[in-house]
Amino acid sequence: MSRTGTIFLVGAGPGDPDLLTLRAARLISQAEVLVHDGLVSDEILAMAPSSARLISVAKQRARHTLPQDDINALLIREAKAGHDVVRLKGGAPLIFGRGGEEAEDARAAGVPVEIVPGISAANGAAAATQIALTHRDAASIVSFVAGQCKGLTDQDWSPAALPDLVEAHAIQSPARIVIGDVTARDDATLTQTALEAAQ
Repeated sequence: MSRTGTIFLVGAGPGDPDLLTLRAARLISQAEVLVHDGLVSDEILAMAPSSARLISVAKQRARHTLPQDDINALLIREAKAGHDVVRLKGGAPLIFGRGGEEAEDARAAGVPVEIVPGISAANGAAAATQIALTHRDAASIVSFVAGQCKGLTDQDWSPAALPDLVEAHAIQSPARIVIGDVTARDDATLTQTALEAAQ
């Protein structure tokens, strides 16, 4: 009876290899099969051994290399063929990464799953612009809102919408927008960093 491999749902963070967890870096460097999103940087993919099979399942809005159900089936098929599979996802695998769906299907198929968290895109963007997502004087709550998901039309996000800003700056997906008093701190460093990031 052949061995069933493990599916490792690995967060690749915001793209800089220095921001990977040690566990993520080890798994990438030892990967047999590496199934990756389009947001994973070339620098991180270059960490995989030359013997690894790299499979891109890059998605863009309305244009998917593979539908999600087919990605789930691919992961399960590779694991059942005896391969350990590194499923490399931009940011964090369980925040807007459909990692939950992939893990559920794998468990239902009897395939072991491990989750290796990564720095979320929200945390990475905030750190790069030196914006504190929480601040004792400005914010005690953080909300992550996806631009699209089931049931989104049932929610009233109009207070958080910035359509004029999005249009004026021609913001395109993928993008992260930080809203709130934390962005208005009177801090020259924060202002300069934000201006540089916007260019």
